[in-house]
Amino acid sequence: MKILAIESSCDETCAAVVCDGRRVLSNIVASQVKTHALYGGVVPEIASRAHSEAISGVTIKALEAAGCLLSDIDAVAVTNTPGLIGALLVGVNFAKSLAYGIGKPLIPVHHIKGHIAANYAHFNGENGKNFLEPPFTALVVSGGHTSLINVHSYTDLSVIGATRDDAAGESFDKVARILGLPYPGGAKMDAAAKNGNKNAYFFPEAKVKNSPYDFSFSGLKTSAVNLIHNAEQKGEKININDIAASFTSAVVNSISSRIELFFSENKSASSNKLVLAGGVAANSHLRSALQNLCDKYSVDFFVPPLNLCGDNAVMIGCQGYYEYISKNRSDFFDLSLNAYATSEF
Repeated sequence: MKILAIESSCDETCAAVVCDGRRVLSNIVASQVKTHALYGGVVPEIASRAHSEAISGVTIKALEAAGCLLSDIDAVAVTNTPGLIGALLVGVNFAKSLAYGIGKPLIPVHHIKGHIAANYAHFNGENGKNFLEPPFTALVVSGGHTSLINVHSYTDLSVIGATRDDAAGESFDKVARILGLPYPGGAKMDAAAKNGNKNAYFFPEAKVKNSPYDFSFSGLKTSAVNLIHNAEQKGEKININDIAASFTSAVVNSISSRIELFFSENKSASSNKLVLAGGVAANSHLRSALQNLCDKYSVDFFVPPLNLCGDNAVMIGCQGYYEYISKNRSDFFDLSLNAYATSEF
């Protein structure tokens, strides 16, 4: 079964063709990084307009790269929640029109489910060393989300713990911006941390009372921002690499301490597999720390290739397949699908 997938939840316009929820036939991404770098972050209105300009061309390229015609497509999948509402609406309305035009079912996909499903993808047999199937535990770390999730089945998920304030990715981006690192800051922080001393500065780790699996990064972010501003006001020179290394270590420790607690307290089938997903899954320090933790507790560790950590349509096509077979779809003539900025599973 071939699914044409559309993703436009933030600042990447994406289209892909995925076969049977696993095999990737094409993966096209039109990035807006250079545009938003001028402002130091994503400007929602500009993102929406850029999606409108790019989405048709991206979709055509995805079909061409897959060697497919629209008549070869069995269904259209699209991210409809959560994300920037204007950006989502561009993708949803395009997908609705396309599904209607070719008379194929339309599949709504939750963005976070999609990130997790990136771990299902195979590129011509590559990335298929281990065939991931539920149940398992997923850790989604991105610019807007930091969540520990129980994946009971391909479509049935429940949250174990989530951030109470800022997400890890947003914290990385904010500190990078204060340090003067170019946008997007996450990758620049990762690189700088490799050349710094993680013990040079102390940053606190917040814990949420009576919610041991919940995360909190606002205090950590504020601590770093205050340190940098105070140094600037005193005319003191700061070591960017050392701050990046110390801050990265604090974020990674905050996450890995929750995961280790979960491993020590849970011995269910789902806790024997840990899946990392989301944009911050590309962070080399986090990947390494979680791999070491999984080795310690004899847990199988799954992480998507770097090109599927950020937003992409492959993950939407993978999840879309399982939503389709679970009958979470609508007929092409049902145009009621809407976009939502926030939504639970």
